[in-house]
Amino acid sequence: MSITDELRFLDLGGVELVHVATSPCFSLGVEDLSLLSGEEIHAPGSFLVMFNGLILGKHRQPQRFANNMRTFRRSGKIGEFVSVFVNEKQHCIHIASDGGRVCRPLIIADKGRSRVKEHHMKELRDGIRSFDDFLRDGLIEYLDVNEENNALIALYEHVDQDGVQRSSITHIEIEPMTILGVVAGLIPYPHHNQSPRNTYQCAMGKQAMGNIAYNQLFRADSLLYLLVYAQRPLLTTKTIELVGYDKLGAGQNATVAVMSYSGYDIEDAIVMNKSSLDRGFGRCIAMKKYTVTSEKYGDGISDRIAKPQRDRDGVLIKQNMRALDEDGFVAPGQIIRNHDIYVNKQTPKVTNRTPGTALTDRDYRDSPAVYKGVDGETTVVDRVMLCSDTNDKLTIKCIIRHTRRPEVGDKFSSRHGQKGVCGTIVQQEDFPFSEKGICPDLIMNPHGFPSRMTIGKMIELLGGKAGVSCGRFHYGSIFGEPSGNADKVEDISHTLVKHGFSYSGKDFLYSGILGHPLQAYVFMGPIYYQKLKHMVLDKMHARASGPRVLLTRQPTEGRSRDGGLRLGEMERDCLIAYGASMLIFERLLLSSDPYQVQVCRKCGLLGYYNYKLKTSFCSMCKNGENMAKMRMPYACKLLFQELQSMNVVPRLTLTEG
Repeated sequence: MSITDELRFLDLGGVELVHVATSPCFSLGVEDLSLLSGEEIHAPGSFLVMFNGLILGKHRQPQRFANNMRTFRRSGKIGEFVSVFVNEKQHCIHIASDGGRVCRPLIIADKGRSRVKEHHMKELRDGIRSFDDFLRDGLIEYLDVNEENNALIALYEHVDQDGVQRSSITHIEIEPMTILGVVAGLIPYPHHNQSPRNTYQCAMGKQAMGNIAYNQLFRADSLLYLLVYAQRPLLTTKTIELVGYDKLGAGQNATVAVMSYSGYDIEDAIVMNKSSLDRGFGRCIAMKKYTVTSEKYGDGISDRIAKPQRDRDGVLIKQNMRALDEDGFVAPGQIIRNHDIYVNKQTPKVTNRTPGTALTDRDYRDSPAVYKGVDGETTVVDRVMLCSDTNDKLTIKCIIRHTRRPEVGDKFSSRHGQKGVCGTIVQQEDFPFSEKGICPDLIMNPHGFPSRMTIGKMIELLGGKAGVSCGRFHYGSIFGEPSGNADKVEDISHTLVKHGFSYSGKDFLYSGILGHPLQAYVFMGPIYYQKLKHMVLDKMHARASGPRVLLTRQPTEGRSRDGGLRLGEMERDCLIAYGASMLIFERLLLSSDPYQVQVCRKCGLLGYYNYKLKTSFCSMCKNGENMAKMRMPYACKLLFQELQSMNVVPRLTLTEG
């Protein structure tokens, strides 16, 4: 077996490698522990060699061994994902080829000089050279997390690192923005933000409304939120252009004034301009799919769709059928309200019939599909689609469309993890305005900046303002200022000055209420804001009395089932602390599952009440002499009975109260 063949074992990640006597590691000077004396094992300068956590042996010249292994990897003799990590503290060399390690490609640098030259890039542009050729020729290599600890990686070749000698640089980033994923790549100037804020934006970027695809109006998603007037960001990044986010945006450029206003902007709430909402800011469409299946029962019997029932004069008998067309389906373009029928389905009463007999109208019962919406909202039927499912059953898909404008409580967010709900909506005439007549779309509280340290948001405001002034899109790619992939703040500020704005981005504003100039200059400009899918209309829930669970007789759970609001242990603690303990009694008993039980004073077990004789009786004592009435939650009584069924006897000791 040649050394090349033996080295290929490293890419297998198998345990059998340890048992191969002529392993490449041994060929490169690794000594088997079983052949060494104790003095040799503990000799200073010798390192333990480990492969995927298994001990291979010792090596007297660890750095030379690691360099040789890397040379093999770069020449393609062993797999490109095998990592060689020298741990100086543990006196150990870790070789890893197991799966699950995150590896990323980097350009190899010789004494700080990139191995990738201009002629390589020309060959790549001309299609002569591919990414695999770069790997094969030892120009780039994959490093995992461990090996990165031993590498000194520069962002750019031509930019001097502060306090770092060029000769000590081992690798160069192909492009620093590839450190980020797609969602994080949408954030402008993310390297100027506190890192948790970028993490928050990565979660919220997936909740932002926008356009999802070019065919979005022909799809049948179960729930779809679309922004009516989606825009591309004024301050963009290279990632945004690469992923096509500028073609299908998920937000709008809002003119934001950073100032305190009205008191409805505390805790990150934002004050919105009513005229901006009238013009379409934050307006969205919620599309929901409702599916009805026509079941087949065999022998030619199936559900049927009936026409809406009318009297002799042609007037509908039932008013909740007003949205139906003459075929029994709801008509596209019709307004549909709460409790309206959208498919007038009928189900056969008997599914087995005598052969040769046809079913009549009396053999069917009504089982219509009723729309459950919110009273007062105007929802429209967008589309009705008829198709077959996998079992060849008729399926009716109704897509209901609801156009919504922002209201108090709807959630918004910038691209810097600065989320907030709409605190109040104010008439434009009461909003502050600048000398040029510019009125902000929304007002954000300045207290959101000091502790969050989202400087990227401030730079976005400046860059957006400069972009509007000079008519071009500015860039805010990560680590981009030195390379030219992002505009510097100084350059942005000079552009602002050139077009008559303040160097710092602040404007001179007048109060919309008093008409007086405000006593401070206000930081104002466009920021890309996202409308998130969390809206008050979908979450608002209240209940007086309503449905109960059959088993425990407690109110149902969840908004969809018209459920109650649970008073938990912590709420109970608060009520006790406030001295309102009788409210706990009301919440946990009277408003939930009150029940009157008969308890025997003698044996302490539950009895029962005979409604015919109007007497109480104890099953254990066989009489009703010592019975007492007591109120307790039904769930408590149920618990006692379930314990009794397991031969655990709970007894109640009563005292006169």
